[in-house]
Amino acid sequence: MNTAFPRWQAACGLASALTLLASVQAIAVEKTTLTQWTTTRAQKLKQSEPLQWTQATTVSPDKHKAKRVLQISIDENHKAQTILGFGAALTESSCYLINRLPEPARQNLIDELFNPEKMGMSTVRIAVGASDYAVSPYSFDDGEVDPELARFSISHDEENILPVLKSARNSYPDLFIFGSPWSPPGWMKPNKSMLGGSMPRRNLGVYANYITKFLRSYEAAGVPVQAVTVNNEVDTDQDGRMPACVWPQEIEMDFVAGHLGPKLQEEKINTKIWILDHNYNMWGRVLNELESPDVLKYTNGVAWHPYAGSPNAMTKVHKAHPKLGMHWTEDGPDVDEPGYATNWASWGAKFTEALRNWCSSITDWNLALDEEGKPNIGPFKCGGTITINSKTQAITYSGQYWGTVHFSKFIRPGARIIVTAASHPTEIAHIAAHNPDDTYSVVLTNPRQSAQTLALNWRNKECQIQLPPDSISTISW
Repeated sequence: MNTAFPRWQAACGLASALTLLASVQAIAVEKTTLTQWTTTRAQKLKQSEPLQWTQATTVSPDKHKAKRVLQISIDENHKAQTILGFGAALTESSCYLINRLPEPARQNLIDELFNPEKMGMSTVRIAVGASDYAVSPYSFDDGEVDPELARFSISHDEENILPVLKSARNSYPDLFIFGSPWSPPGWMKPNKSMLGGSMPRRNLGVYANYITKFLRSYEAAGVPVQAVTVNNEVDTDQDGRMPACVWPQEIEMDFVAGHLGPKLQEEKINTKIWILDHNYNMWGRVLNELESPDVLKYTNGVAWHPYAGSPNAMTKVHKAHPKLGMHWTEDGPDVDEPGYATNWASWGAKFTEALRNWCSSITDWNLALDEEGKPNIGPFKCGGTITINSKTQAITYSGQYWGTVHFSKFIRPGARIIVTAASHPTEIAHIAAHNPDDTYSVVLTNPRQSAQTLALNWRNKECQIQLPPDSISTISW
């Protein structure tokens, strides 16, 4: 009997098994080390020496109560929403400032912000026409009444906005861009102005055509837009002080269900529709709108601002409509506030609370403004995620920037949020995510003026983490 073949086969099988075992062991070794990245007043996004997992120890309730060691546990059986991304708004003001930087400074900045190996911003909000952060008020069809949209043109955006968007997408090809109008063209509104006023029902059809032309034109320019909101802050006209428009609830419903939704479907445009684009405290309006099957049919998500109300509004809507995405689409610092450059812990806590309430994307307000919060054609004085000095073109970074990078760099699009649990009430904000490449990240925010120690628990393993005062840290493995 010839036994050579079976022996060779057995040897090969053993070799394969050993190779597989070595691979598993390599993965196991890799997962025993963690890296901590920390931002404090003394250091920004500083990488630690490797940390080590150890076997978790069981602590008796009495001993645990006496020591009050904070235990933060990651239970992978409790995964929540999928992350779309983190980013900021490229308003005309932001693009104007970025576009005036000399080369190579301009491209270096864009690469720093959007390259997945660096900050990794993956979402961008743009205005459909002028927002309050523009060089001047404009729409894509200014002038007298033009129901055929014969004058429609995106030529205004070709100078500053489109070049910056193209550069950002070159740095990150999968960049998710969504558009928000602040106002229809003035001739569509009873007050004949983009400043304030309300949207009448009689022009909903032509306005759906206007939005469709915008999407087609941007796509032809090489910048496809993946989602649109109906209007920025649908419940205020800002007293006519800036581009704005009131959209009563029934008008927004009619527009989505009877005009924009069917128009995009007819034109085979895959751009998603997000409703509201306003504050948490308007969650009741959202639920009322979504009671209409025709509105729900065309709605992909809800856009939220955190200026009023609580982020648990997103949880209320998610429970009723779990297939809809929840998206934070605006919030920014005040350029004059004392903590503008150092309030990363405040932003870390805000972002964490949103993520713990089913938020799938967080997009800051203006990516870049100057030292006075300009260019600005509105009444509000915001600051940029970064500041580009109008005289020296020096770039400085806000606390919001440092808060954002701790999420955007380490929690990647497609990640699943894991809602962490703490052993006892704590001020330490905490959230975890499992990335598509099988890496894990936990963001920990310590707002206290004293250092904190905690034990991170995962798969029966434990790691002791030191959090400096007034800090935000990301732990990755």
